[in-house]
Amino acid sequence: MELYNYLKSLHLIFVITWFAGLFYIVRLFVYQIEAAEKPSPEKEILQRQYKIMTYRLLYIITWPSAILASFFAYWMLFFTDLGSAWLQMPWMHVKLGFVFLLYLYHWKCHVIYNELQQDEVKYTSNFMRLWNEGATIILFAVVFLVILKNAVNWIYGVVGIVLFSVLIMLGFKFYKRIRERNSS
Repeated sequence: MELYNYLKSLHLIFVITWFAGLFYIVRLFVYQIEAAEKPSPEKEILQRQYKIMTYRLLYIITWPSAILASFFAYWMLFFTDLGSAWLQMPWMHVKLGFVFLLYLYHWKCHVIYNELQQDEVKYTSNFMRLWNEGATIILFAVVFLVILKNAVNWIYGVVGIVLFSVLIMLGFKFYKRIRERNSS
């Protein structure tokens, strides 16, 4: 049991740093996209700095955190007695589905990173602000699944996540209006 608690602690630490990296890298994408619209030499100075920052964040924090979080999760699930019990529970299957979605989200962030490193701006800064909420939705889903397990009816859980997503979208639109009003 003591080994399991150490593994769980390490897993949680790396999940937190993984999410921190995903939240921050998309914020850096917003800044990098907005820097592309600046006049020279400000544009080149900012873009060079954002490229360095995103590189370091992605390769020194975000990817290693994802790999280590998964490594410790795998160890807990397949090499401890408690982990094998968790694998029998339906909520864990749903959680692992969300982890798969998180890896897809991470992969897409990496694709966007590669494009921006090549000065290819395919998305608006507003799209990136909205994209940033994807990790938030996954985080909410996973935390509620892990804490509540089977205590919540799945239908209410799905409805709750959809309503939460709608609230995020409305908040985004409201914040966009405020930003546009303040910039004019």
